[in-house]
Amino acid sequence: MSHAAFLAAAILAFAFPYVYAATSDQWRGRSIYQVIIDRYALPEGADPNQCPSGTRTWCGGTWNSLRQNLDYIQDAGFTAVWISPVSQNYEGPTTPYGDPYHGYWIADASQLNSRFGTSDDLKGLSEELHRRGMYLMIDVVVNDVMATSITPDLSTYMFKEQSQYHPYCAIDWSNTTSEEQCWLGDTVVPLPDLNTEDPTVVAGFGDWIQSLVKEYNIDGLRIDGECRHVNIDFWPVFCGKAGVFCIGEVFGSDIDDAALYQGSNALDSILNYPMYTALLDAFTLPGPQNMSAVADMIGQEAAKFKDPTLLGNFIENQDIPRWANISVDPQSLYNAMVFNFMTDGIPIVYYGQEQGFSGNSDPYNREAMWPSKYANSTTYQLITTLNKFRNFLVNNTQWATTPTQVLTTSPYGIATLKGDCVSIMTNIGSPPQNISIPVYTPYLASASLTNVLTCEQWPVGSNGTIDAQYSLGGVPLVLYPTTLLQDSGLCGNSDTTTGSATYVSSALRIHRPVISLLAVLSSLLLGFLSSFW
Repeated sequence: MSHAAFLAAAILAFAFPYVYAATSDQWRGRSIYQVIIDRYALPEGADPNQCPSGTRTWCGGTWNSLRQNLDYIQDAGFTAVWISPVSQNYEGPTTPYGDPYHGYWIADASQLNSRFGTSDDLKGLSEELHRRGMYLMIDVVVNDVMATSITPDLSTYMFKEQSQYHPYCAIDWSNTTSEEQCWLGDTVVPLPDLNTEDPTVVAGFGDWIQSLVKEYNIDGLRIDGECRHVNIDFWPVFCGKAGVFCIGEVFGSDIDDAALYQGSNALDSILNYPMYTALLDAFTLPGPQNMSAVADMIGQEAAKFKDPTLLGNFIENQDIPRWANISVDPQSLYNAMVFNFMTDGIPIVYYGQEQGFSGNSDPYNREAMWPSKYANSTTYQLITTLNKFRNFLVNNTQWATTPTQVLTTSPYGIATLKGDCVSIMTNIGSPPQNISIPVYTPYLASASLTNVLTCEQWPVGSNGTIDAQYSLGGVPLVLYPTTLLQDSGLCGNSDTTTGSATYVSSALRIHRPVISLLAVLSSLLLGFLSSFW
């Protein structure tokens, strides 16, 4: 290679790994579909009957089989995919708790999990997502590794020195230091706790995550393993080396505890467990039906979190029972989902949620996806509409950064205003009821609103009042000024974009000019320098 060609290649090699590094501001406008790789899609020719509910062994999903089945995710309007950990897991005899099909039993974090494919396969998945304008988020585990005894052979791990681990102890859940330094798991499958105060561990993790993000063009990280089990000052260093958006897991309903982990001294965001708990209280049937819990949590989060619009909204994931296992009424699901999509935060949908999966806790909430045949279910259609509308708002207005306001709360429902959109959610369930919820809005009397979920015109009464009637059951409402729906592709309005670009235009606007500029500069530089060699 000539000196000029080498120099040009070096410039490109340095610049291109950062092309897809997404900021918090860019992630705020995304919607995320969460996938356990082993359970989402089978390679062609695999046995579709090999993964009954409750299975704790490998079912056969890979990075390639996800890549080959992305249409289902993108057609629903999702603009990001969160995948389970990519690092090498425990390799050995099946444990009493099964095999590490989920990806969370880390062995050597610096190696890829060969069960899910090769380095080229993971790169292929990343490239295909980016070709579609979608983001890639991966799960990472840095709190611990997996072992089969409390005296494991450390030579099999990325960190091989005893000083790089905390000594074995069982966790005292009333003691913060114990939570950070003692071991998760148990004596059957212990999880040796890494000493994340040790400078060699901090540096080793930093170098690893920086390399992983660059090599696979990763846009964001989901931090597994309870962020509060790691000393909090580890996170800014780790995420700073990654250079991408970091969202962490802080399990529990305590908002004061959770809020500690968002900010410059911690993480960009966390999964919104406090709001999840409030949604359970408000919407599950049977349940407390305490709608004021949601309104109260909106207020608390606005006061206590640095930025509620970055929190990860969910009602299902791999650590909690499926919604349909908790609540018997599908309208409770629809209303809770509308809340998560149309208020502050980043909506996250766990694979199979849209298919009505109903597993209880692990492993029953980690069902195989393929028996659903990826059906165009009622919930899938609702998600598609919510994503299409939300992406329209994100791409064309300041909606994503506008704080949610509570317009009214009653025992039967809550109405919120975010930007120009009024959303009304109820907990009465499917049976028709002679109940109405009057909502006072900022709209003028006789203003024309459209319910984007049904395309019905909705009248505004005197003093800007909207009446939500439930003679057809407890359906959610998402109301938006009819004149502002132009070019949305919703309710008979034309779509100014084509195909899937509707959902990804913001990503393409960001990335394509960068690529083009680098390519032009490199070409000019190569031509200029060639004249000297």
